[in-house]
Amino acid sequence: MLAGLCALLAHTSCTQKKQEKEEVTKYTVTSPLKIDTSFTKEYVSQIRSVRNIEIRAQEKGFLQQIFVDEGQTVKAGQLLFKIMPKMYEAELLKAQAEVKAAEIEMQNTKTLVDKNVVSKNELAMAMAKLDQAKAGVSLAKLHLSFTDIRAPFDGTIDRIPKKLGSLIDEGELLTSLSDNSQMLAYFNVSEPEYLNYQTNVKGRGNTQVSLVLANNETLGVKGNVETVEGEFDNETGNIAFRARFANPNKLLRNGETGKVLMTMPLRNALIIPQKSTYEIQDKIYVYVIDKKGVVHARNIVLGGSLPDLYIVASGLVEDDQILFDGVQKVKEDDRIKYAVVSPKEVISHLQLKAE
Repeated sequence: MLAGLCALLAHTSCTQKKQEKEEVTKYTVTSPLKIDTSFTKEYVSQIRSVRNIEIRAQEKGFLQQIFVDEGQTVKAGQLLFKIMPKMYEAELLKAQAEVKAAEIEMQNTKTLVDKNVVSKNELAMAMAKLDQAKAGVSLAKLHLSFTDIRAPFDGTIDRIPKKLGSLIDEGELLTSLSDNSQMLAYFNVSEPEYLNYQTNVKGRGNTQVSLVLANNETLGVKGNVETVEGEFDNETGNIAFRARFANPNKLLRNGETGKVLMTMPLRNALIIPQKSTYEIQDKIYVYVIDKKGVVHARNIVLGGSLPDLYIVASGLVEDDQILFDGVQKVKEDDRIKYAVVSPKEVISHLQLKAE
C-alpha cells in the first residue's frame, strides 16, 4: 500500500510539473503594425513676452527721480524716471531768446526793405535766421523731453540697477519693460517632424498646443502654433516653431522655460506594444521568433512613444514576429510554443488614436 501511495504521488507530481511546463511554454506572438496615427510630443521651450524692451536714457545727467518700483505694472505714457533737467531747461531758454532776437532783426530788416534801404535778400537772410532759431527751440524742447522717461506701452518693470543721484550716461540701461499680456513659446522641431507637419495638410498636427511649466503643472489655457522660422539650424538640424499663449493671470514671465506638448502626425509608423520590449544598458530589445520557433534578441531604435506603445524607427520590419508576453521568462535561442495574435487585435486592447 505504501509503495502504491508513493507511486501515485510521484505520478501526480510529474503530471502537475508537466502541465505547468506546458502552460509556461505557451506564449503569445504578434507582429509590428504599420499605421497612420498621431502622437503628442514634448518640446523644451523658451518663453518670451510678446514685447520686451530695454528702457535707456537718451540724455546724460543725474537720476533725479524714480517713480516706479521693480515688478510694478505700469500704463503706457506713465512717467518712470526723471533725469535732472536744469541744463536742458537753460538751453531751451537760450533758444527761445534767440528766436526773439531773430524776430526783432527780421522786423527791422523788413522795415528797411519797405523803405528801399536794403535789398530783399537781406530780408530773406533774416527770415532764414529766424527759422534756424525756431528749429533750435524745437531741438531744445526735444532734449528736455528726454529727461522725462515714460513707458511706451502697458507692462511690468524689471530690475532697476541705478539709484537716485546716479550719474547716467546717454544710452545707459535704466530697466526693462515686458508686455506679458500674451507670451511666445519658442521650441525646436526636427526636420522629419517638420516635413510631416507641413506636407500632410489633412493630417497635419493640431496647431493647438499645451504648455507644461517648470513645476510640471499644465497652463490652464491652450496656445496656437502661429509661425515657423525661415531656416534650419545647420548645427542641430532643427527649425524653430513659435506658439502664442494668452496670459490673463500674468503667471508667465519673460525668460521662463517649459515644455510645449504638440500633436504630430505619423505616416506609415511601425507600432509595437511596450510590453514586448525589455531594456539592457539603455538599449531596447525585443525577442524575434524565427520559423522554427526559436527566440532571438534584437536591438531596436525607438522613434517615439504612445500610451502603451512604442514607435520603431529601425530594427524591425512589418513581417517580423515578436514575443508579446513572457519576455522575462525566455532567453536567447529558446524554442517555444506559441499562438499568433494579429497586431490589430493586440493593439485594440491598448490606447491608440488611429486615423
